[in-house]
Amino acid sequence: MSSRASHRGARPVENALGRLARACRERGLPVTVQRRAVLEALVPRDDHPSADDLFEAVSRTVPGISRTTVYRVLETLVDLGLASRISHPGGGARFELRRGRHHHLHCARCGCVKDFTSPALEALELPRLAAHGFEVDDWSLHVTGLCADCRGRSRRTSKSRLPNPSRSEKGEKR
Repeated sequence: MSSRASHRGARPVENALGRLARACRERGLPVTVQRRAVLEALVPRDDHPSADDLFEAVSRTVPGISRTTVYRVLETLVDLGLASRISHPGGGARFELRRGRHHHLHCARCGCVKDFTSPALEALELPRLAAHGFEVDDWSLHVTGLCADCRGRSRRTSKSRLPNPSRSEKGEKR
């Protein structure tokens, strides 16, 4: 790998760490080793990891970090607007680096989460909710279904369960 390629790969991490430093400074919080490590582990991930997934990754680089600390750091990153918490029915919280507006596809079988964007959804006008005493800060769409892998497994499983006519049945006339 050339130094140019490795520099490009480092840029998102550097940008996120810069945003962390600014956000912490604005709130009077220290930029701790733990905050940096959790954010560095989150930046390259597009699989929407759980806190436990991030704990596993961070514990390799920060020996002695506790699971509780990772959970607290994630809450802080969400509060600072650097990360988003994604909650799905029947599943635990997942996290992602806060990026532009996008929506989520959630597989009801394996639990994977995929991002998607839609110009049609961006053009959607939300109803005026002020009459209900509600002010919208942010919104996203959560779609539940089956991912391609799980649909493929379902088809293979269904086909293998179909009755297999015996040779004698094939020759019979009805």
